[in-house]
Amino acid sequence: MAALNGRIAGEVDTSARRRAEYSSDASNYRVRPAAVVFPRTDEDVAATLEFAGDHGIPVTARGAGTSVAGNAIGPGLVLDFSRHMNRILALDPAERLARVQPGVVLSQLQAAAGPHGLRFGPDPSTQDRCTLGGMIGNNACGPRAVAWGRTSDTVRALRILDGTRTERTLADRLSDVPGLAELTAAHLAVLRTDLGSFDRQASGYGLEHLLPERGASAAKAFVGSEGTCGLLLDATVELVALPAATVLTVLGYPDIATAADDVAAVIACAPIAVEGIDARLVDVVRAQWGRVPDLPRGGGWLFVETAGATQAEAIAVARRLVRTVDALDSRIVTDPRAAAVLWRIRADGAGLAGRTPDGRPAWPGWEDAAVPPARLGAYLRDFAALTQDHSVDGVLYGHIGDGCIHVRLDLPIADAPQRFRAFLVDAAELVVRYGGSLSGEHGDGRARSELLSVMYSRTVLDVFAAYKALFDPGDLLNPGVLVAARPVDADLRLVGLPQVGPRKGFAFPADDGDLGTAVHRCVGVGKCRADTSAAGGFMCPSYLATRDEKDSTRGRARVLQEVVRGALPWSSEAVAESLDLCLSCRACRSDCPAGVDLATYKSEALHRRYRHRPRPIDHYSLGWLPWWLAVASRMPRVVNALAGRAALRRSGLRAAGIDARRAVPRLAERSFRRMWRQLEEGARLPESAYPARADSTDGGSGEVMLWIDTFTNAFDPEIALAAARLVSALGYRVHIPERRVCCGLTWISTGQLDGARARLRATLDALDAHVRAGGVVVGLEPSCTAVLRADLPELLPNDPRSAATAAAVRTLAEFLADQPNWRPPARSGQRVVVQPHCHQHAVLGFDKDRQLLARMGVEVTEIAGCCGLAGNFGMQIGHYDISVSVAENGMLPALRSAGDEAIVLADGFSCRTQAAALAERRCRHLAQFLVGP
Repeated sequence: MAALNGRIAGEVDTSARRRAEYSSDASNYRVRPAAVVFPRTDEDVAATLEFAGDHGIPVTARGAGTSVAGNAIGPGLVLDFSRHMNRILALDPAERLARVQPGVVLSQLQAAAGPHGLRFGPDPSTQDRCTLGGMIGNNACGPRAVAWGRTSDTVRALRILDGTRTERTLADRLSDVPGLAELTAAHLAVLRTDLGSFDRQASGYGLEHLLPERGASAAKAFVGSEGTCGLLLDATVELVALPAATVLTVLGYPDIATAADDVAAVIACAPIAVEGIDARLVDVVRAQWGRVPDLPRGGGWLFVETAGATQAEAIAVARRLVRTVDALDSRIVTDPRAAAVLWRIRADGAGLAGRTPDGRPAWPGWEDAAVPPARLGAYLRDFAALTQDHSVDGVLYGHIGDGCIHVRLDLPIADAPQRFRAFLVDAAELVVRYGGSLSGEHGDGRARSELLSVMYSRTVLDVFAAYKALFDPGDLLNPGVLVAARPVDADLRLVGLPQVGPRKGFAFPADDGDLGTAVHRCVGVGKCRADTSAAGGFMCPSYLATRDEKDSTRGRARVLQEVVRGALPWSSEAVAESLDLCLSCRACRSDCPAGVDLATYKSEALHRRYRHRPRPIDHYSLGWLPWWLAVASRMPRVVNALAGRAALRRSGLRAAGIDARRAVPRLAERSFRRMWRQLEEGARLPESAYPARADSTDGGSGEVMLWIDTFTNAFDPEIALAAARLVSALGYRVHIPERRVCCGLTWISTGQLDGARARLRATLDALDAHVRAGGVVVGLEPSCTAVLRADLPELLPNDPRSAATAAAVRTLAEFLADQPNWRPPARSGQRVVVQPHCHQHAVLGFDKDRQLLARMGVEVTEIAGCCGLAGNFGMQIGHYDISVSVAENGMLPALRSAGDEAIVLADGFSCRTQAAALAERRCRHLAQFLVGP
């Protein structure tokens, strides 16, 4: 591969880590490539193809890697077009055309076309990360294909390199490919009778487009060829006009099969989208979100979007729809924000369907079948009987208007691959009996190509083989897919996996105590590659900074999957590189539809790698920080003076494994615990230090324990004082743990789980009496509060006090929300910029804080995304630059645009430290904001 690396401007990576990252897509399959290539130019693609051809190495094209059929993995060279070849080359609003490179993300094209009143028609649920090249490869559709067609319907011209290394421009003529006109003429009858019988017949090649009555388009026929016939260099695609107004109507039915029975009446009203959702999918989403918006009565729903020249016209169409259909109940949604939340049920459901309603892993493999819409209801009833016969379960959703159904099932891949194969064969035979297609939009890939013999005659399969041979006679491109197919039960990722039980680390209760099951939660949907900050998402900060698969949640999970299967040791450099830039922000815990929790996996990996072994120096300096601060807080003036000497500070930080560009936060002159003791002993302190009593007894009564974390105690005692004043003003008696205790956060983040457990046991001892008496514990530092809420039960699962203590923990906003007679101070018109802490976003939730600020009447700008410091991460040598880049994702632009009069709220010590260091902005804690002016 060194020879190839010297011939291209892009990169060739043969490392074990990179090969692990690209060994899977979003399918059930695993094939480790020989190398991953990141081409920068057309010339790079040509040179790579020439090198591969000369050496007989297979080539597989890849975009976002979200293929659920195994179309984007291969044993030779995998070309990732998303990294560099991702430009919109031209956009012509007058002609409604765009010319794009294969790595352009769909949402990128939509953003460019939107100001011109245009959009690309097809819109799969992965539109914020899927690429146009991948959509062309799979002939992607999405919910609005019912109005605007499939990707093949949009393609005007394609520029490709075929397997003979020849550059071709494909358009509406068969002469673009030598022999194509002759192949078409020789098989007109079979092309007319066996292909293109309904819109979602996506399995096999789309050769119906070669027919003269269908436009004789070589370009459209190439769409859906899954990288088996050529490598895309650029594509010219048609755009459609954005509707002036849209309305969402939700129709409720007894079940999804009955909803499918009504689809003809729905289509008669000319909707632009028709999606079906089963009640069990809503249950899964509800479990993830906590609640979902109100839906009409029913056990299955159709989401129907109608359009009009005006809002009134769109509403009129919706009302006609409601009168026409045979639904149990309906709801017309005119608020775009409310409609967006409802559509999100469908979008998130695609990932959340990776678990059955009872929590078992569910897998793709038969997630994409389609039948003519008129036969869909009957098919769904027979499909339900088939799944029952095979003892598999899953949840249904999909493009009902087109007859395409998505389902993920708890297929017995790992323990009974022969049952997996048997189910797929029976499912294929069922869909064929209904005149349907194995695939409706995802392609056949490794998941269904072998089953094409169930759907098509030998004659059709021979035509498919002849078509591929015109482009790729040497079978260089994506071999084993569509033609000369690999068996559907070959290369399965889950087969042969050993169980990876606990090693005195985390308990992984949601994954039956098995780390292997936990890391295989990642099924590859790739939401971690999308920028979801506009919708309040935090995942994945390091990927957004580097745009490297290595730094995505998915990329890291793939490496860990190789570890648990025994292909890589815990001590390997591949694991270290993969986890190095993980900030342990925990955003994936809440934002990943599959519930991947990389922060926990990273901590477990560090625990397994270094247990009973020497560790990096920063594990001792930063991992033991509470211990060092306990010593330093006894002599704060001396420590602050030493830290103020630049040369001494820089050399000391370097020796401790900390980046010398970092400032050392100043210790408070008096720690909070010291102040509290002085208060109890009657010493006179500043007036602000005294808890205030309520003027009436309308508030609460009893005792509230403030959890005094290390950071608040040593650096920001005024925060705890403000919280004490606030809580005592409600009529509660405030107290704190009698002795200094620690949640073990820094031990957890550095993988020192034995040390973390020791500190958590001491914490349980300190809180036990208060919790058993029914008291609540109010945390002030979100990361520490999150440890008590989430990590405590997983690290001490057998201690009966763990669950009770976790249940007693509250954030300050949660505690105040439970006080019915308390009213926050009115601050109408006050501008506030708020940085939610990542751990609060992921574990504790920020809704109560939002509601509190809304009650105060303040104008809020909420920052989405990590601050970049993330505890010890941004302090470690080698992380400073990426820490700043992450801050540029959200925090720094928001602070720069905020006026001097705006108050910046940040409950997290890391967030306040980063804002002060990089933007010279002083932040306040919520407690300070509530008691201060």
